[in-house]
Amino acid sequence: MKAAFKLGVTGGIGSGKTSVCRVFDVLRVPVFSADREAQEIMENDYEVRRNLKTIAGKDLYILGTLDRMKLASIIFNDRAILEKVNLLVHPIVFNRFSKWALIQEVPYVIMEAAILFESGASKYVDRVATVVAPVEQRVKRVIHRNKLSREQVVDRIKNQMDDEMRIKLSDYVINNSENDMIIPAILKIHNDILKLTKS
Repeated sequence: MKAAFKLGVTGGIGSGKTSVCRVFDVLRVPVFSADREAQEIMENDYEVRRNLKTIAGKDLYILGTLDRMKLASIIFNDRAILEKVNLLVHPIVFNRFSKWALIQEVPYVIMEAAILFESGASKYVDRVATVVAPVEQRVKRVIHRNKLSREQVVDRIKNQMDDEMRIKLSDYVINNSENDMIIPAILKIHNDILKLTKS
């Protein structure tokens, strides 16, 4: 059994990565969400929980579960802490992805990750598709979805790589503004990768 080809799907907060991955899911392409996996690790891995408290300098689990708002307010205001948290969590996520990808009996799999390039996850995939959308639409989507203030959303966007840089590093780009049709773009990528995996 040949290891599955790996496509990374990335994009800034509110760009619509999850909607794009839902379409791939309909095409029966297994999707590994690095962000969901990271949350699961921070929630349930005892060693990680202990280290997170040390890094943050406070208990982030007062109610028994991770206070994600408190963690976000700490890491988005302190780059050094953000980097320490990433160094703690990302290696575990990548290890889980590698093991997961090995047991998928399909031509290709997807790793969905908001910070695919920043975290070093791009080393674990063969090709990358970036999802882009106008900043204003992204801000509106996130305010509506996560109940954050405009300022909080803009802060998070500033903390991530910009689209121009992402596009330069990517093999494919999916435009996901309100006027764009994402399905034809996704089908084109899907067929391209199927061709690649057959050759």
